[in-house]
Amino acid sequence: MCGITGWISYERDLRAEERVLDEMTATMECRGPDDRGAWIQGPAGLGHRRLAIIDLPGGRQPMSTEVGGHSVVIVYSGETYNYTELRSELASRGHRFTTESDTEVVLRGYVEWGAAVAERLNGMYAFAIWDGRDSRLRLVRDRMGIKPLYYTPTLDGVLFGSEPKAILANPLSRRAVGVAGLRELFVMVKTPGHAFWEGMREVEPGTVVTVGPEGVRTEAYWTLQTREHTDDRDASVEHVRELLEDIVRRQLVADVPRCVLLSGGLDSSTLTALSARQLAATGQKIRSFAVDFVGQAKNFVPDPIRADPDTPFVHAVAEHSGTVHQDIVLDAEALTDLDARRTVIRARDMPAGFGDMDTSLYLLFKEIRDHSTVALSGESADEVFGGYQDFFNEDARRGGTFPWLVKYIQNFGDDMTLLRPELRKALDMQTYIKDCYETAVAGIERLPGESDFEFRMRRVCNLYLTRFVRVLLDRKDRLSMVVGLEVRVPFCDHRLVEYVYNAPWAIKSFDGREKSLLREAAADALPRAVYDRVKSPYPSTQDPRYAIALRARVADLLAQPAHPVFDFVDAVSVRRMVDDSDPGIMQAARRGLERTLDLALWLEMYKPEVSFTV
Repeated sequence: MCGITGWISYERDLRAEERVLDEMTATMECRGPDDRGAWIQGPAGLGHRRLAIIDLPGGRQPMSTEVGGHSVVIVYSGETYNYTELRSELASRGHRFTTESDTEVVLRGYVEWGAAVAERLNGMYAFAIWDGRDSRLRLVRDRMGIKPLYYTPTLDGVLFGSEPKAILANPLSRRAVGVAGLRELFVMVKTPGHAFWEGMREVEPGTVVTVGPEGVRTEAYWTLQTREHTDDRDASVEHVRELLEDIVRRQLVADVPRCVLLSGGLDSSTLTALSARQLAATGQKIRSFAVDFVGQAKNFVPDPIRADPDTPFVHAVAEHSGTVHQDIVLDAEALTDLDARRTVIRARDMPAGFGDMDTSLYLLFKEIRDHSTVALSGESADEVFGGYQDFFNEDARRGGTFPWLVKYIQNFGDDMTLLRPELRKALDMQTYIKDCYETAVAGIERLPGESDFEFRMRRVCNLYLTRFVRVLLDRKDRLSMVVGLEVRVPFCDHRLVEYVYNAPWAIKSFDGREKSLLREAAADALPRAVYDRVKSPYPSTQDPRYAIALRARVADLLAQPAHPVFDFVDAVSVRRMVDDSDPGIMQAARRGLERTLDLALWLEMYKPEVSFTV
């Protein structure tokens, strides 16, 4: 796992811009604390920061090879889980390897197959290859968009990086945000290709971007396609289990300490159980980690989306699977620490507004990094197998908008109400969401003979896999990589995604419950309490001291009426949230207070140019 960046400029010799490339690369230090490297030749400059996972001494980058007297150079971030098979195939074709790294396999695979090498990779990856044979750059991203990759076209080339901050470090890039970027702050929808910053683009999942003297061209090598599912229920359950066993086996491979993230839910418990079994066969134990909050289990109060606390289920799984377990317990002081919040905003390059859920995830990863370098996560199982309440909500099934937005305000509050009226008008969120939804559903294919109900459920599943999960994957990547922790997401293996996506809803929910396929596939490995547990989202602290401390932070902002945050939010509305002492209201207003504080810190840190005009 690493951070990559680069600059292609066809009208200059970038050897004169080494300092700028170094500054771009330095922004990726958190993603790659173990090593740095740069390669510059004529119009191309590539930078790399390395987090060493496989072949610790031999995987240095940028990595290059000579082909016909021309350099072919790669900077690579991520993991290729089938690299040993590809290495053998390439060796049989005459390629000779000098390292044991998956990076060299991808590089030599490109020499053999060109950009079509991406179609052969199983993994999470984002990489750039400069091909001196045709003086072109190829940017490649994995199928599900697990690893991030951004680019900004320039007058004579392109700037690119794992994160926007690498591109923003180049003087050709503007720190500007317009209405299009602001809209994506206030809705849980990841529009493919969009980046928060003006002029910047995101390499879409499953896509190759080719940069040449004539400009930029994009080509998809993978999309989520509709296919007939021919297996019955029992065969489907069996195949899911076979896939999971293979995926976990591949993703446990590392030359550094590994662990699992354990929440006590079906998804993480399944990975924990399978990992523990596989390692036990070699005489090893898996470490597991869970986040908790001071007093949470003792004083837990059920809410509309969380029926019970995680901790009892976490401990049941840890005992059942024999893991070496540790709870990371956080208090209100840690969650409201401004330095921690600044780190989160810097990691994400924008004020995402997830509040204590972002800060706690960052603090969890920070603690884990003292013990492990690789962690397996249950992220995306809900999107793949159908784990959210929305999958069973008739209003959400019916369509017309993104299913998770049907009850979003009811569950999480409406932070749009705190914005200044002129900004709400400029954002015109209802029109924006409507347009995004219509674009998203337009390309979903329907099977011949597929019933209206089954097609509605296919549509719901597709939207979660192409518009929702990418928000969560980006969040997990940024908050883990800011501490140099590689988080792997087994449920995003494209073989599993394709197979389960095309299973009819009647099979996905054959017992009338969420994630029926996954539950049955893992039934023999789980404690009964976890097998029966209803989905519970990532936890949020219920400690009233957190809300009180948050009010105090925002009250300090109100004492600075000239602060630029009040160009965004209505000071009267914010004052009302701060002054209201009713505990219930305080809890409901938390999201608005967190949004205000995040916006304020982001404006102080990035000093962006912001335009409210469409």
